[in-house]
Amino acid sequence: MTLGNSMLIPILPAIRKELGISSFQVSMIITVYSIVAIFLIPIAGFLSDRYGRKKVIIPSLAVAGAGGLLSGIAALWLEHAYVWILLGRLLQGVGAAGAAPIVMPLVGDMFKKESDVSEGLGAIETANTFGKVLSPILGSLLAAVVWYVPFFAIPVFCLVSLVMVGFLVKVPKKREQEPPSLGRFLKSIKQVFGEKGRWLYAIFAIGGIFMFVLFAALFYLSQILEDLYNIDGVFKGALLAIPTAALCLSSFTAGKWIGENKRRMKWVNFFGASLATAAMLVCGWFRSDSIYMLFIFMTLGGIGIGMALPCLDAMITEGIVKEQRGTVSSIYSSMRFIGVAADPPVASLLMEQTHRMLFFTMAGVGVLAALLAMFAIKPKQYGGKPKPPRKRAVSEESGKEYIFRLTRKGGAG
Repeated sequence: MTLGNSMLIPILPAIRKELGISSFQVSMIITVYSIVAIFLIPIAGFLSDRYGRKKVIIPSLAVAGAGGLLSGIAALWLEHAYVWILLGRLLQGVGAAGAAPIVMPLVGDMFKKESDVSEGLGAIETANTFGKVLSPILGSLLAAVVWYVPFFAIPVFCLVSLVMVGFLVKVPKKREQEPPSLGRFLKSIKQVFGEKGRWLYAIFAIGGIFMFVLFAALFYLSQILEDLYNIDGVFKGALLAIPTAALCLSSFTAGKWIGENKRRMKWVNFFGASLATAAMLVCGWFRSDSIYMLFIFMTLGGIGIGMALPCLDAMITEGIVKEQRGTVSSIYSSMRFIGVAADPPVASLLMEQTHRMLFFTMAGVGVLAALLAMFAIKPKQYGGKPKPPRKRAVSEESGKEYIFRLTRKGGAG
């Protein structure tokens, strides 16, 4: 999923020149992939809850590979390839909707201890961000051969992933009871949002904001490196990988550190949002040609986002029961895709005004993310372990009444 979008960002200017299209049109190559995934991810989540994670992931990988192949063939053989490339990207988005977003609930299914789930999700988020680190370099390397080669790389990666998921992923034992009907399932989901909607909606919004800020920053860097500094190819890809490498490292560290501490998740999330917001605000004050300062503060922004993402993943996975986890986490993935889908067209329009408009917009939505993390997310609401029940007993010797609490190991405290 990460390679499907991020690998194309450094070569968007080249695609624009080769196809003779506008900046807005080339941005749609990213957006159409994300838009279709937004609507299909919740459906894939429901199907994975009902029929199993692997039964959804494997066919979805095949569809994503077919979409990449269609885009590549269109670019290779057709004179007016733009529309067919968009159709291929749409098909790729259909496959992506049922593949990567289902990984998060699968990790939640595979582990019992909450600390193991948090660490596993940190590893998944790190792999996701490592894809963002690798993809601009890989995209630039492949495009150095011919500009459309990255499209052909997608089916290769999908095939490798399909084989690995098919043979290496061991799913938990099948449930003894039958999955609920659609009506009962929708009723249970409605109940979940009725009880936990406040913090769930906040996490959905924060996830979308982080993806918007991240991809807007990468989109901006890709444009100015080529337009102002004439930097392209592998060197450009390596430069684009710097902020995402920082994001990757901080995501891995945060995933291991937060464990099952709900309060720590909240405050790491808040601090990460605040750091990313401050970094974007500072970037807006510098001139567009202050490339060194832009890289320094964009890297700090990447660290902030990387800190927060594993916390969001863990809150959802550990706060929702297994039977509803796939659907709820898929809605969260859809919100992240909204941030990705909105980014290229919005960023291209804001960049036509001034780069300050773009960065101040990113800082503004970052403030919203920080406020949501501060006031809408309360650790006791999303899966904090309830205290053992209080019991009353009367001493036979003294007649005094004692109140005691059973410990989790069965003794009395």
